[in-house]
Amino acid sequence: MLMKDKSSSKDLYVSELSFDVVEEDLRKLFALCGTVRAIHMVTDPKGHSKGCAFVHMATVAEGKDAINSLDGTRLIDRCISVTAALPRKSDVPAGPAEPVKPEKQKRVRPSRRRR
Repeated sequence: MLMKDKSSSKDLYVSELSFDVVEEDLRKLFALCGTVRAIHMVTDPKGHSKGCAFVHMATVAEGKDAINSLDGTRLIDRCISVTAALPRKSDVPAGPAEPVKPEKQKRVRPSRRRR
């Protein structure tokens, strides 16, 4: 099975974000590496930032450049982490599921010692 190079993605996961970061801050920063197609800030149900986001770059080369250039960059008051985003579960092809075999349990026999 061939593994996809984790750094060859235009979909990026950005973590360790300050809660003060807004989408425009990320757009300006990632624009240094190329065209930003979309940004999704992860928020809780009340709309507060969870400190992470997804950034979609225009090309794989721009995504690689962003990972290499921006990982560890200081943004506002924190050093951010930039990695290739894992594929969404809906993007992963569903193959036949392998049956799960239950583990065999050891039988414990009562002692037959007589007293």
